[in-house]
Amino acid sequence: MKTNTAAKFSDGSFLPVIDKCEGCGRIVEVDGSKYCDAYMNPGAKWRLGFCNLATHAKPEVVVVKARINPLKASKRSSRRK
Repeated sequence: MKTNTAAKFSDGSFLPVIDKCEGCGRIVEVDGSKYCDAYMNPGAKWRLGFCNLATHAKPEVVVVKARINPLKASKRSSRRK
């Protein structure tokens, strides 16, 4: 299995990981170089801001609380009665 993994990464289609990938569980080290086992070009996954395959980082979920106009809310509640 080790030789098959080395052959997979030695053909040049896989690019080495970038600094944002450090700590990820998908990193495989072959012949002193670190590669992503899930994606061929890890830099492209981080280009838009976050890699969806990253095991070491979780996206922050931001909940935006909507401001409700009290006048409109009272009118809506009076129509329902």
